[in-house]
Amino acid sequence: MSWAGKILRVNLTAGTVTPEPLNMEWAKAYLGSRGLASKYLISEIDPKVDPLSPDNKIIWATGPLTGTMASTGGRYTVVTKGPLTGAIACSNSGGYWGAELKMAGWDMIIFEGKSPKPVYLYVNDDVAELRDASHLWGQSVWKTEEMLKTSLQDPLLRISSIGKAGENGVLYAAVVNDLHRAAGRSGVGTVMGSKNLKAIAVRGTKGVGNVRDPKAFMAATKAAKKVLADNAVTGQGLPTYGTQVLMNVINEVGLLPTRNHRDVQFEGAKDISAEAMVTPRATDGKKHLVTNQACFGCTIACGRISKIDETHFSVQNKPQYWGASGGLEYEAAWALGAANGVNDLEALQYANLICNEQGMDPISFGATVGAVMELYEMGVLTKEQIGIEAPFGSAKALCELADMTANGVGFGKEIGLGSKRLTAKYGHPDLSMSVKGQEFPAYDGRVAQGIGLAYATSNRGACHLRGYTIASEVLGIPVKTEPTASEGKPELVKAFQDATAAFDSAGICIFTSFAWTLADVAPQIQAACGEEFTMEHLNLIGERIWNMEREFNNAAGFTSKDDSLPKRLLTEPAKTGPGKGSVSKLPEMLPKYYEVRGWDAEGRPTAATKERLGL
Repeated sequence: MSWAGKILRVNLTAGTVTPEPLNMEWAKAYLGSRGLASKYLISEIDPKVDPLSPDNKIIWATGPLTGTMASTGGRYTVVTKGPLTGAIACSNSGGYWGAELKMAGWDMIIFEGKSPKPVYLYVNDDVAELRDASHLWGQSVWKTEEMLKTSLQDPLLRISSIGKAGENGVLYAAVVNDLHRAAGRSGVGTVMGSKNLKAIAVRGTKGVGNVRDPKAFMAATKAAKKVLADNAVTGQGLPTYGTQVLMNVINEVGLLPTRNHRDVQFEGAKDISAEAMVTPRATDGKKHLVTNQACFGCTIACGRISKIDETHFSVQNKPQYWGASGGLEYEAAWALGAANGVNDLEALQYANLICNEQGMDPISFGATVGAVMELYEMGVLTKEQIGIEAPFGSAKALCELADMTANGVGFGKEIGLGSKRLTAKYGHPDLSMSVKGQEFPAYDGRVAQGIGLAYATSNRGACHLRGYTIASEVLGIPVKTEPTASEGKPELVKAFQDATAAFDSAGICIFTSFAWTLADVAPQIQAACGEEFTMEHLNLIGERIWNMEREFNNAAGFTSKDDSLPKRLLTEPAKTGPGKGSVSKLPEMLPKYYEVRGWDAEGRPTAATKERLGL
């Protein structure tokens, strides 16, 4: 079976590192990565624990397909109780780190307690030890990676670390690996910083050699790769344009939240789109996009590598940002751009570089800036309070606020709290475009009814990656549904949520689901792990994981009242576009969703549902 069968338990308080056998009964019930790590976390912590106390735990986990030749098999997740939301936090990353951990012979690392001083964990196959990180504290993600590779004399090390945002307690700090891949959301990097844990440096030379049926596995992965190659989205759209292919598409259908969700279309969308990224600039004649890039084992290669205009005001005197580095994904381009009314592509890239360099979620950062700009325009916040003029559309304000927030200076400390706490502090909590304290991604829930319901019910707070109904509502995958229609959306959302949990837990990228269904995943897991992993069984595992996460949140104090959306989406109709006049129909969809899920009227899984799922 393609699990390594071993986990590392690191007690930061005591400074001990202890290997343990993987609980195989749990592995079969929860698969790996998101599902399995959540099972461990929920079994070991009090749901009411303070996320930033030593009693919280944080887990890095791979899936059974991580490190194998399955396409996109490079994913890992970081699971903890999140400081931004107080809910379960599970954040997923690509790049090469996850595969490296698996090839070192480990499925998972569990960190508990708090180190009295900054440390990093060094893993080289069977060798695993905590080492002093005092010299790394205060360094950026980029500098930390460079210093560790140099001091350990190993350029092939893979590093997962935090920057200043995680050290300074920005509540949406990210864990970054391979310079610009991130477990980005819910503040997993903040928990890492609270434990004085700076980095995990891994070198694995063992490979993943325990696949159950290698011949069948090769055949299954080959067939699945052909499905990805033949699909218009995974074979053409994403490799050519990356996720940014969506900017103009989503804007045209009137789903692009603009200026803190006051509008649903952005007049400047074309200036910050994928097409703009490949158009030579007027200033220097060069294209913003340098090349695309793939994560470990990926045959899609949606990643972007971009080069900023050296004459742009943001980097004129900062040559350290002139090189080619991680470029804009759609969500980041939206949050840093349309959410604030900023259509300066180079300014967006600068803010994106700062988020990568110091380990900060660009979605929560950008969306919080959108709230700040609205408060500024209302006169609630002043230039004196913020330190700068901050109207909607100000590229200069965006860049300065990125620096301030990442470095924890001035008003940046307030922005680091996230929009829920910030807007409440200044008397306008309704201006936080968030669910359970986590900011919305780049789709308007008034017009696409399914994604609005998915946001409201997501276990980790507002999230598109926990049930991407946009695939159906906009792209027609696997079937086309009318965005503004509410009928059938509870069933659609549940189906997407359960399937996504299975994809995440397998250790593969959710973008494969543009082309694959669980029918494409099942043969790969069966050949890797065992015959019992049929499509139906994987779907059941996904449903089990979803309900387990829900049970944790309920025990942490969340209720059906938290399955809500901001007043703006429920009462202020979309002003333009095909969905003009629409508001979210959440009140009529939510009871039906609970019913479809097998939950009671208060959103609690019934005894019968728990029994059926083995919870």
